[in-house]
Order: sequence, then structure tokens, then C-alpha cells
Amino acid sequence: MNGKIAIRDVFGEALMELGAANENIVVLEADVGSSTKSITFGKEYPERYFNVGISEINMVNMATGLALTGFTPYVNTFAVFIASRALDPVQSLIAYDGLNVRLCGAYCGLSDSYDGASHQAITDIAAMRAIPGMTVISVADPMETKKAVFALAAYEGPVYLRLSRAEVPALYNQEKEFVIGKGIVLKEGSDVTIIATGTILYQVVKAAELLEEDGIRAAVVNIHTIQPIDKELLIEYAKKTGAVLTVEEHSIYGGLGSAVTEVLACECPVPVSIMGMTGFAESGALDQLLEKYGYSAENIAKRAKEVMTKK
Repeated sequence: MNGKIAIRDVFGEALMELGAANENIVVLEADVGSSTKSITFGKEYPERYFNVGISEINMVNMATGLALTGFTPYVNTFAVFIASRALDPVQSLIAYDGLNVRLCGAYCGLSDSYDGASHQAITDIAAMRAIPGMTVISVADPMETKKAVFALAAYEGPVYLRLSRAEVPALYNQEKEFVIGKGIVLKEGSDVTIIATGTILYQVVKAAELLEEDGIRAAVVNIHTIQPIDKELLIEYAKKTGAVLTVEEHSIYGGLGSAVTEVLACECPVPVSIMGMTGFAESGALDQLLEKYGYSAENIAKRAKEVMTKK
């Protein structure tokens, strides 16, 4: 895991490559194209790029019309705005009619760190996964980001793609398969299962290494598709290890942890601990915020040990 790459840069490059391969791809932006990096697509294909200004609701309305005429719109703004200001047309127009619109929420979690709580998206997964028919994807690293962008072009139905601003190490290479709705096992284990989503996954991998030093074999599972979730994989590893810790850069209410417990409570009840935000954060460097709110590898390992005691 040497070297770090910004998720937003990879996203912009992937959009541009997709635009070359598929002329039906159009991109909409709410005046933050230089931040989301959708401007990379816009510079190459200006006739298929629409900056609507700071008008998120109107942007989603426009995407609806484009989808109805056969285009596949990739809609871009900060995650906190697409899951709040724009939520009315997202639900009533796009989701209700099952349209092929890709809602790309940038700067998710705490990654818009210096803009503070007003711009940090910690409830977006909860909002989106509550919408019937909405697929929710949260990518963990550069290669997963690129593969998700391309996979969505051929996918049927509305999708929310959760994107961090953070620079993170590569966990996957080009050969790693990305299948919407299917989780990925990064590490096998028999003592505890740590389930994560998004860029915090790299800290979970570090935590598993720390646990191994203490003789604890932790399975690490990446659930990039939170809805529809990979029920079979969750049940398999809950049975295998008997204890589960979920980790997400999101509120503990309504996100990955909630989705996992909804499955396991019905199918395979085991002790589950949900690790995430319990309130709003503040402004500051991302690394400092992650440390303050408990996302260090050391704290994740500690929480894994604690849930094991409940078996």
C-alpha cells in the first residue's frame, strides 16, 4: 500500500475515458467541477458537459430529461448536497421511474475536512439507501473507483456513487473484479469479521495486521455495494467468525452498520459493533479528524477485540 492517489483525480480521468468509449454519457455539474474533477470530462467533451451553477435541484431535473431521451447522465456535486438539497427530485423523479442516472456524491464522509460539518456528508448513505430501487456504492481505492465508473454505464436503474476527496493507497490492481452487489474478501479469518466500506478500508487492513500480531485472525470484507447488499457473504462470515465489527466514515445510524445488522438480525444473529460517527465533526485536517473520531488502525483493532468478548 505504498503511495497515495486522490479518489477525485481518478474519478475525473475515468469519466473522460468512459466518454471516449460511450457517446451516450453526459455529465452534469453544480459549479464544483474543479473540485469533483468532472471538469476533466468537460474539457474533452464540452458538448456533453453541463455546468448548471449552484442549482442542485435543477441539475437533477435536467438529468431526468436527459435520461428519458436515452442518455446516461453522471450528476456531480458534493455528497452532502446531493443527499439533502437535491433529494426531492432524486426520489420523486429519478428513483420513482427507475431512470438510469448516476448520482456522484463527491467529498463524502469527513473528506471535505476544512469546510466543517456543513459540508461533511455523514448521513448520505442513510438517505439514499432508504429510497426504493436506489443502488448505493461506496468506493475504497483508485482502481475500485475507475471500475465502478465504467460498471455503472451498463447498469440498469438509478445509482448513488459515494466518492471521497481523500488520497488513499491502492488496495486493488487492474485484475481485481468489481461486481455491483458483491462484496470482496480482502483477508480470511476465523476469530472476528471486520466489514468496511469506502476509503477507511485501508485503516481496517492495517487493523487486521495489528490483530494478527496478537494472534487474532480477523477476516476483512469490503462491502462496496451497500444496497443491494451481499447477504450471502455477510451470513457466511458471521457464521464463520461469530462476531462482526462494521466500520464506516458515516453516521452509525442508517449506514453500513445498519444494513449489516438488518441482515444478520434476521438470518444469523451474532454480536455486532457499529463503528462510525455519533454526531457532527468540525473543521481540520482529514488525518486529524479521522484520529479524533476513532478511525485509527489501533482503535479499530481495539473495537474488534471488544466485540469478540461478546461471543
